[in-house]
Order: sequence, then C-alpha cells, then structure tokens
Amino acid sequence: MTEMNTNETFIPVGVSGRHVHLSREHLEALFGQGYELKKMKDLSQPGQFASEETVDIMTTKGAFTRVRILGPVRKDTQIELSLSDAVKLGINPPIRDSGNVTGSPGIVMVGPNGTITIDKGVIVALRHIHMTPADAERFGVKDKDVVNVECCGERAMTMGQVLVRVNEQFALEMHVDTDEGNAACIKTGQKVRIA
Repeated sequence: MTEMNTNETFIPVGVSGRHVHLSREHLEALFGQGYELKKMKDLSQPGQFASEETVDIMTTKGAFTRVRILGPVRKDTQIELSLSDAVKLGINPPIRDSGNVTGSPGIVMVGPNGTITIDKGVIVALRHIHMTPADAERFGVKDKDVVNVECCGERAMTMGQVLVRVNEQFALEMHVDTDEGNAACIKTGQKVRIA
C-alpha cells in the first residue's frame, strides 16, 4: 500500500519520545526557587513547547539521562514513557490519558539543583488525536470517542483504542509514542486516517 496523500480526510502524526511535565513545586526543587523554563522550540499544540532543560530519571533497575522537559508547568508532574522505556526501568506504568496519574508508579528525578522522589506520575500515554470542534464535526466524532486509525506504508496497520480529544485550543494531530511509531513505520509529519 502506498503512503497517503494529504487532503482533508487525513490527520498528521506526531511521534513523541519520553518526556517530563513538571509542577511548579517540582521545577523549583530541581532547578531552584523562581526558576522559569527556557523555550527551545514550539510544539504542534498551541502554547506547548520543548524546553532547553532536561532531567535524569531513575529507578533501582535503570535510568535515562537528559530527558526533555515540556512546558509550560502543569498542576501535576507527569512522566511519559514508552513501554520499552518502562521495561528498561523495571516498572509497569499504566496506559492512560494524559493527566490521569492515579495509581501510577513514582520515580526519582535529578536536576542541577536537587533530587526528588515522586510517588506517582509515570504513565504510558494512551494514543490519541487532538482536534478542534470544527475538526470533530468534519470527522463525525466527539470528545472522548475511541476510534480506529489506519496507517499506510511499508508496515501498514490499523491502530485501535485511539482516544479523540476535542478542544478549541488544539491543533489537529494524532500522538503516538516511539514504540507505536516504530511498529507502524511512521514518523512525525506523516498522515493517517480514521478507519
């Protein structure tokens, strides 16, 4: 099957590597009182950015260094990993919608100004599509719907259990992690469609 062409029925993909969202409290514990994240580049979702700052994350079984922090600061700290990352760290995080960290494992984070241990916050992000209400109307879906998505190319496949997230502030994009991107042989900027 050939790669899809761009038109109104297709959705761009963003493949997301491991990253950290920090609360104000944890940002200051790791980087110092009153510290502000420095924007490195804007992300596809309005107001979201990759910061220049990174932290090391670790468990008793393994570690990752220089994990990118995404801004702006959030109400709660959240670490998003792939399942492969979780295996290396020896933990079993739940697959969840962003922001739902109840019952998730914690982790140790090391920054230039300190080390903290959080008791929850590590998840594998549920694959999802960001869209505006106008996009949702066009695709015939609504917020919190779960859809199947068709990925074309050398490793064509259909991904099930894709959460639809609708908000006026969103930009149209499907988010998957690196494991999912590799499985379907898709990269950021390629197109998929709701099956």
